Amino acid sequence: MNDLRFSAWLKYAILSAVALCFTVARPASLPSSHARSVTTPRDDEPTKTKESSKGESAKKSATTERKSDGEKPKVLDKAKTKSRADARAKETLEPRTPVVTEHQLKLGQRVVLYTVTVGKLPIRDKVTLETEASLFFLAYTVKSDKPRPLMFSFNGGPGSSSVWLHLGALGPKIVAMPPDATMPKPPYRVADNPQTWLEFTDLVFIDPVGTGYSRASKPELTKKFHGLRGDIESVGEFIRFYLSRYERWDSPLFLVGESYGTTRAAGLAGRLIEEGIAFSGIVLISSVLNFQTVEFARGNDLPYVLFLPTYTATAWYHKKLPNDLQADLNLALRESESFALGDYARALAQGSELAGEERRRVRAQLARLSGLSETFLDQTDLRIHIQEFCKELLRVDRRTVGRLDTRFVGIDERAAGEAPDFDPSLAAIRPPYTAAMNQYVRAQLKYKSDLTYEILSSVGPWDWGNTGRQGYPDTSASLRSAFSKNPHMRLFVASGYYDLATPYFATEYSLDHMSLEPSQRARAEVKYYEAGHMMYIHPRSLSALKNDVRACVQRAAQP
Repeated sequence: MNDLRFSAWLKYAILSAVALCFTVARPASLPSSHARSVTTPRDDEPTKTKESSKGESAKKSATTERKSDGEKPKVLDKAKTKSRADARAKETLEPRTPVVTEHQLKLGQRVVLYTVTVGKLPIRDKVTLETEASLFFLAYTVKSDKPRPLMFSFNGGPGSSSVWLHLGALGPKIVAMPPDATMPKPPYRVADNPQTWLEFTDLVFIDPVGTGYSRASKPELTKKFHGLRGDIESVGEFIRFYLSRYERWDSPLFLVGESYGTTRAAGLAGRLIEEGIAFSGIVLISSVLNFQTVEFARGNDLPYVLFLPTYTATAWYHKKLPNDLQADLNLALRESESFALGDYARALAQGSELAGEERRRVRAQLARLSGLSETFLDQTDLRIHIQEFCKELLRVDRRTVGRLDTRFVGIDERAAGEAPDFDPSLAAIRPPYTAAMNQYVRAQLKYKSDLTYEILSSVGPWDWGNTGRQGYPDTSASLRSAFSKNPHMRLFVASGYYDLATPYFATEYSLDHMSLEPSQRARAEVKYYEAGHMMYIHPRSLSALKNDVRACVQRAAQP
């Protein structure tokens, strides 16, 4: 009996063991809704390596949990199994692809429908194809049966975003400012711009690396783009890429730059024509091509000569000139220009040899045209530095004048000193443009980013190339090269009389020394405005600038 019981038990145990071999749980298949998706890499990020993929797989394996042996794994919620790229995009609030919105603007009796594309394009190493930076842009386009002109726009600095031309003059929206361009009371806002250049050309605003939302992919790569050559190369690569991606090779092409942006534009014109990209026109606003004309340095007397007419204009505006000169600004400027290139330039060239009656005569005329005292001019050895002028002209009134726009007046902590505490013309516009841009791009254009939109950023030390800062960088030769190789290219130059950052007389000097033939010079047009560096903040100048540029673009773009 016991043997029978033992045999029965043994038989049961053997059968149970065999059955157990066939009841081990197989790995459960994920439901189809959770199948792994393939995500195309972002244009501005390198493709994943094998090692990174392994790390990603390890992370994904952690999304399942096992309650107990023999129980199917629990699959987490869809929202928790998004791809790494999507998760990162959500974390940084940085769109993976350009954001496109549709808008309309009433210009006169007609309504203009336009599209805004906001995003980034990658700048890659030409050998390794590794993405080294991403350039932020805002593009405004209007549908048309034939190719519309396409204008690439940027500001200067170096270290400035494109916000000034964008929301100050060219774009369909403009920062709402008082008629006298003084700082408005917050909150700041944008308004429709009846003077927008979108009426006659599509617009692409470019923020170079380190400005706006544009960044290098790695901190150590930043210096590659913070220099004369690297800056021109990266913006040139952006333009080439944009033309291809958005199929605009058949459009008449234009460049518009302001301040250092004119240095960049001149360099781009010469560089890109070597790559087969020819521009129909170049627009230079508040131009600086040859830095010897604006760099106050020991042994360089040229700026003292070229800044004098703007000193005269500023003194005229603030009523510091003699009565006969106050009667007519144009007459005062012609007298100042003649003296600057004549007796004044010869006097400075003599150095310490200038003495006696000739020195007294030059000093008296310089005082007459600058609004400064002969005593002060004697103390400066007849050489008026820009900072000294901005501090000295209204010193008796305990006021200073602006650098970007000398019509603006500031109040320093102390009337004493050799330089103003700040530039009142920049202080009046920076807060409104900063706030308006940040609100506009997020609320109206729907581009969300946690990055700081760098209106004006520090990009030093700037690499000026083999010349060095004291070697006076000069891109006028590059512009001349483009002019010579492209017989159809036109040039438009805009200058403000009250601009001490890039004085109009210095611009004239640079153009006069480009060695253009008369037939070439006939394709260059220069216009002057009774405003400062950003002449478009002056309502009458804004309207005049648009009309002047439109005429230039139409001439250049016609078959």
